[in-house]
Amino acid sequence: MSTNKPLTIKSSVGDWLADPVGHQLLAELLAQHGRDVSVLKAARMFSLQRMVAMSRGMLPQETADDLVRRVNVGRSPDQDAEQGGAPKTTLPAVPARAWTERIVSDRFGGCTTIVTGAGSGIGFATASRILREGGRVIAVDVSAPRLAALVAAHPNAQLVTVEADITDEAGVRRIVDAAGDRIDGLANVAGIGDDMTPIHETSDQVWERVFAVNVDGTFRLTRAVVPKMLAAGRGSIVNVASEAALRGSAAGVAYTASKHAVVGMTKSSAYMYGEAGIRVNAVAPGPVATNIEVSFASALGEDRIGAAMANIPLAADAAQLAASITFLLSDDGTNLTGAVLPSDGGWSAL
Repeated sequence: MSTNKPLTIKSSVGDWLADPVGHQLLAELLAQHGRDVSVLKAARMFSLQRMVAMSRGMLPQETADDLVRRVNVGRSPDQDAEQGGAPKTTLPAVPARAWTERIVSDRFGGCTTIVTGAGSGIGFATASRILREGGRVIAVDVSAPRLAALVAAHPNAQLVTVEADITDEAGVRRIVDAAGDRIDGLANVAGIGDDMTPIHETSDQVWERVFAVNVDGTFRLTRAVVPKMLAAGRGSIVNVASEAALRGSAAGVAYTASKHAVVGMTKSSAYMYGEAGIRVNAVAPGPVATNIEVSFASALGEDRIGAAMANIPLAADAAQLAASITFLLSDDGTNLTGAVLPSDGGWSAL
């Protein structure tokens, strides 16, 4: 039995791994699926409850509850007080209410929307929703196999795929050419993370690559699309920023600065084109269950960011972010421009 403080559903994966009994229980659970605890490296900051939400059924709530029961067998519930800490009073845990996606028929009927990063995660979910709501989508991704998966999921939809890198001018031209004369919407979803380093440890390579995709790519594609929207007298652009665009404690300096730049582009463009019928908004996601992995190349970054993320909300599903993005893209977002919508489960309220 461990002598560490009792573990709960809200304890971080890192705390579970640091506890001998917790480590053993997680190792045994992962071994049943042919994995080992190394797969949890990127999730050390997350609570066990968040892992339930992110696992998509691989870690059921009842299994997590059983882990908590087993790890605390023989421990005193008042052990925190015995070790000098005050007894804690907390609100009872309430399961998150299930959310059901509701498709609005023909909401994007007759509209052409470009979606970048459409092969996975938030981009895939956004493209999928627009297609199911009657729109034509120009789906952009650097991965042909991922785009093929989108096509397979929507075999009869108005879908055009473009394998392109938004940091490349030739790729941007192919995207705009594929859209044709009319572009009603642009969802700048494509983005990459950094390695969670503070400024004195950030390499030129990390800085330049993060800015190339998150800032330069968004800039170049938006610059190419706006003239067609100006000619039409209408259009809607949604940029995916991040919780890191609202605070300094969610990522390393490169990603944080890049997403602040995205917000700057959003607000400048909203002002510039406000009288031309073009709305420009941003969505700032909190934690989302996507294929973007968190990695730490800095002990300081891991210590500081990990501490700040101890109480962040549960991870959302990509479809929930797509709901926010398509709301702003659609005419339902009327009278909204220059807004930064924190679709973050309340993280920005902390």
